[in-house]
Formats: sequence, structure tokens, C-alpha cells
Amino acid sequence: MAFVRFPDVTPDKFLTAVFGGFFIGAGIGLAIRGGAVLDGTEIAALLIGKRSHLLKVGDVILLLNLVIFSAAAFFLGIEPALYSMLTYFTASKTIDFLIHGVDEFTAIIIVSEKSKEIRQAIIGDLARGVTVYKGCGGLSHTEQEILFSVVTRLEIGRVKTVVHQLDPGAFIVIHPLASVDGGLTKKLALHT
Repeated sequence: MAFVRFPDVTPDKFLTAVFGGFFIGAGIGLAIRGGAVLDGTEIAALLIGKRSHLLKVGDVILLLNLVIFSAAAFFLGIEPALYSMLTYFTASKTIDFLIHGVDEFTAIIIVSEKSKEIRQAIIGDLARGVTVYKGCGGLSHTEQEILFSVVTRLEIGRVKTVVHQLDPGAFIVIHPLASVDGGLTKKLALHT
């Protein structure tokens, strides 16, 4: 590598850090998706990521590299270490996107007076499962159904559109899930 000349695309260190991190993350993410690793930090990240429900593979790689870059800051200076941290922050987000992809699951909780129609629309139109909780209004003390569904990030907009068409005043809570295990997470195969 010392003898190969590479073109200097930009002298801007910020752009180099961000896009360098993107390409590093893409390389690592594609390697991991293909069942390979590039170095020991990826092996450690995969092992920790499988056992931890809180940390994703990209987060573990970022944390391991932060330790390394903290030591580098002592020897090489703060500015190069900060640019390196920025590079690996970008890389970790790219890795997580490539590994977990667009199929990252999200939980949706819906409280509505038209819960029956919304439930049928989610099951029928979107082919997603719905769990119904029996609840009670904290202020009104009226019994109501609370709908819970797990969808991918790309389906959130479709669910919100269906809910708002049926009940513009529905209460919707959306939150990302660290992990989904068991149950039906694939689309339902509906027979008509």
C-alpha cells in the first residue's frame, strides 16, 4: 500500500471521514452478510451482538474502536482521533443498515374506538398479525381494545395511513425493537 498512489479526491477531512466510514461500513457489512469477517473486532462484535439484546454489531464495533481511538488520541493528537471516531460512527450505522437492513422490525401500538376495523385492515390489507390487549381508559375508565403489531420500517407509513383513514383521532405509538424472536414476523399468507 505504501507504493501504490491513490488519487486525492478531496482535501476536506470531514468529507473523507464520512464517506470513508460509509465505504468501510459497506465493506464490513457486506462481508458479515456473506458469512465472513475482516478482522478480530468483527468476530468479537458478532459474538457480543448475538448475546446482547441491547447492542447491535455496528455498536459493538464502534465501542471497540472508540477504545482504540482514545489511545490514538494520546499518541497522535485529538484531531486525527476525532476524525477516526467520526469515520467509525458512520461505518457502524452503515454496518447496521446492511446487516439488519430495511427489515428492521418496529412495534406499533394503536388505541382507537375503531380498533375492530383497524385490526381487520392490518390483517387483511397489510397481511400483518395483530395482538389485541384489553385495556381501560385512564381518564374515562371505559374498556377498549389496544392493538399491537410488529412491522418493518418500510411498512410504518402504510399502517399509519390505514389507521388515519379509519380513525383520524387514533393514538399511535411507534418504537424500534432491538430484537424479535418467535411468533410470526413474516407477512401472513392469506387465502382468499
